[in-house]
Formats: sequence, C-alpha cells, structure tokens
Amino acid sequence: MAPLRLDFGLLMEPLGFIKVLEWIFSIFAFATCGGFQGETTLLVSCKGVVNKTITAAFAYPFRLNTVVFSAPDPKRCGGTWTDVYLVGNFSSSVQFFVTLAVLAFLYCMAALVVYVGYKHVYQQNSKFPLTDLAVTAITAFLWLVGTFAWAKALADIKMSTGASVIPGIEACKAPGTTCRFASVTSMKTLNMSVVFGLINMLLWGGNVWFVYKDTNLHNQPNRISQITGVYSAQRGI
Repeated sequence: MAPLRLDFGLLMEPLGFIKVLEWIFSIFAFATCGGFQGETTLLVSCKGVVNKTITAAFAYPFRLNTVVFSAPDPKRCGGTWTDVYLVGNFSSSVQFFVTLAVLAFLYCMAALVVYVGYKHVYQQNSKFPLTDLAVTAITAFLWLVGTFAWAKALADIKMSTGASVIPGIEACKAPGTTCRFASVTSMKTLNMSVVFGLINMLLWGGNVWFVYKDTNLHNQPNRISQITGVYSAQRGI
C-alpha cells in the first residue's frame, strides 16, 4: 500500500481549490432541494361553510398526485366535496438532481483525499488522471441535464400548486360553492437549488481543463515537441 504524504498546498492550486468548491456547492444543491416542505392553501365557501381553509401539504420528492386537500366539511357542503389531489409526479427529475449532488459530494471527498494524501501516486499512475478526467467530464454533462430537467419540473410544480389548481377542482364548480386561492409556501430555496445546479455545472465544466492538464493526453504532445526540438538541434550541430 502506498504511503500517505499529506500536502495541503494542493488545495491552493486550481485542481484542488475547484474540487473544494465543487464539494461545497454539491452540499448546497441537495440541501436546498431535498429537505423542502410546503403547502398550498385555498379558501372554500359552500352551504353552511364560509371561507373554510383547506390545505395540501407537499414535500420532496414532489409526488403531487398523491397529495390530497383536506375536506372543508363534506357533510355541510351538501356532500358535493370529494377527495381532490394535486396534479403531477415530478419525483424522477428531482431525485436525479439530488442523487447527482450526493454522488458528486462523495466523489469530491474521495478525490480530495487522493489529492492531499496520495498526489504522488496520482501523478505516477496515468490511469488515475484519466479516470478523474472521465468522471469530471461526465459529471459536468450530468449537471447540465439534471439542472435543466429540475428547472422545468420546478416550473411545473409552481403551476400545480398555485392559483391555477382551482379550475381543476370539480367540487369548486358545484352550485353555491366558491373557491379562492389563499397562499402557497415560498419556493425561494428551490429556486436557489437550480442556481446551485448551474454553478456546479460551470465548476465541473471548467475543471475538465485542469484535470486534463494532469493527464498524458496533455503531456504527450509536449514531450513530442521537446523530443523533436532536441533532434532538430542535434541535426543542426
């Protein structure tokens, strides 16, 4: 087993510093998204009920089609009120986003351990930089896909939990029944998760270059040019 040689100076270099930033922003990405809880509230008036507050609580992973509004008192509404669910299942997009953030977080931790403690092994074995390059490039692409997919899902979640939910409630169309939109939990943290996704995409995309510089793909042309220069100089002599 290779000996441990701690060198924290690498964290001040672009390769290590960007990896630290990737580690931090991956935490922000899944923390602002995975723990979200909210609710949308309506005011219902019907026979014997005036401005009764009903709520539908939703949370990660946003399977809204399983979220039901609390009944405003069906008996006093003449039995016209039935179970009303929100619309849409956005779990695939958000779970992909959160899973990617968690995996990126774990990979950054492993990479930092290698950079700080086993940089000599990393540099001596050409397979490690190549593997790091492949993972970095793939992760950058996945951040692109995952962030835009989650941004689209978030826009749909806002539609499904906002005032536009009322026209889809049949009970609100019953004679003598009126429904008014009251409020929905602020989604600023979810908006920030999209921003952190974009930041991660830029960090991982930019880091491809710095990882590439450590691979033999970058160093080989330099060696060839050096050898060619030496050979030309010898011929000139």
